[in-house]
Amino acid sequence: MTDTGPASLPAADRPDTAARLRDALLAASFTADGLLDLLGAPAYAALARSETVPALRATRGDTPLETLVRLFLLQQPVPHARVAAVLPVREALEAGWLRRVGGDEVAATVDVRPYGGPGGEDWFIVSDLGCAVGGAGGIGQHDEGVVLGVGGASTTLAGITVRTPVASALDLGTGSGIQALHAAQHATRVTATDLNPRALHITALTLALSGAPAADLREGSLFEPVREDERYDLIVSNPPFVISPGARLTYRDGGMGGDDLCRSLVRQAGERLTEGGFAQFLANWQHVAGEDWQDRLRSWVPRGCDAWIVQREVQDVTQYAELWLRDAGDHRGDPAEYQARYDAWLDEFEARKVRAVGFGWITLRRTGSAEPVVTVEEWPHPVEQPLGETVRAHFDRLDYLRAHDDAALLDSRFKLAPEVVQEQVGLPGAEDPEHVVLRQHRGMRRATKVDTVGAGFAGVCDGTLSAGRILDAIAQLVGEDAVLLRDRTPAQIRLLVEQGFLEPAAD
Repeated sequence: MTDTGPASLPAADRPDTAARLRDALLAASFTADGLLDLLGAPAYAALARSETVPALRATRGDTPLETLVRLFLLQQPVPHARVAAVLPVREALEAGWLRRVGGDEVAATVDVRPYGGPGGEDWFIVSDLGCAVGGAGGIGQHDEGVVLGVGGASTTLAGITVRTPVASALDLGTGSGIQALHAAQHATRVTATDLNPRALHITALTLALSGAPAADLREGSLFEPVREDERYDLIVSNPPFVISPGARLTYRDGGMGGDDLCRSLVRQAGERLTEGGFAQFLANWQHVAGEDWQDRLRSWVPRGCDAWIVQREVQDVTQYAELWLRDAGDHRGDPAEYQARYDAWLDEFEARKVRAVGFGWITLRRTGSAEPVVTVEEWPHPVEQPLGETVRAHFDRLDYLRAHDDAALLDSRFKLAPEVVQEQVGLPGAEDPEHVVLRQHRGMRRATKVDTVGAGFAGVCDGTLSAGRILDAIAQLVGEDAVLLRDRTPAQIRLLVEQGFLEPAAD
């Protein structure tokens, strides 16, 4: 097993060296856009699958960018003279970013991956060797303390996070510091915690190399490093949520039984939030025989919090076990050991009566309302990232609907949300459609069936007339009693507002 202590990493207390290294990387176009231009789309996409052969073939020249790709992303030794022409090599060696190998070559001590920020920023994510792209790629079976780089889960959480200016943000289980880096762009103070001291060291490197402010780094599990009197406007976590027998791999296994780690994280977050603050997590949860999975998740939500929980995927226990056994590279090892670990996973699920495992997003918002709203839904369909603004708007609409009874709703004016289209579904040649569907082309990309009144109502909403006046006009048009129509339509209006098809018009 390799050394996993911070001593094997570059020094985190040399900001001047990190700044000069950053300048050199940018000067050579070692950026997300620069990589795409150099490698081409197929080789660039292959890197995300941990396949390096196409990138190796594309970097056989001696340009500065090719040198950096081979050094930091492909972990190839490079002649000292070539590196010296691109980087401040003496400082990089002294600070531990590089090491001498062979006769007159140098090699990187960490992965450095260019990463484009949401505002076009050029950032760099530091991680352990072999862990910058794709998943763990089997590295976990050799080294339990590895720190991974950017993966699908990291970018998903970054995309759904609400990005409003805040005073304080907390990144629990920071890993390589991706969420802390994002938070530093809109939070005055960022705190990042991790059980693994190596991860905290790497987070400091990520922030320094990306030119971001330093974070308050604290070692410990979950909320342990957070003082009881501390409150945050934003809490984010991509925790080690994998439900596994034991805690073999620090980067993914929570070490608690079943989905207890995710449940504990969610339950404890409420009291750590400021009023109106958001807590956003990725999580796994068990589908237990004889139990409604939605009820299970509702029981996790702390008092005093609205919640929006979205299940994005469900796997049966065999698929789930195989996914994470492959993640650790166990399928490449001894077949008997692989079978024993597979058996242990299924034994664990059988003992807990687990039939499947769900994956998704959990968002909490601290509310002063006496009646918090908890929404739990399954949405496996494509969405449009980033969704942070969509998430924020969802909770704004909850506030609006709480504050408006049916009478107030009918006195209100609404606008059809941007890029909502109407589809009519029916048999060819039929005079009237069987049903009408409203479909969003942004955000969650929802679709909902509406009756002819709902479709007509939505189509007229342009912010000029109140809902009641529109319904009165529809009643006259279709020959229906206006009072009865006013009585039965608010429920449909509420649904259209809640799901984002209609937006309250500004006064």
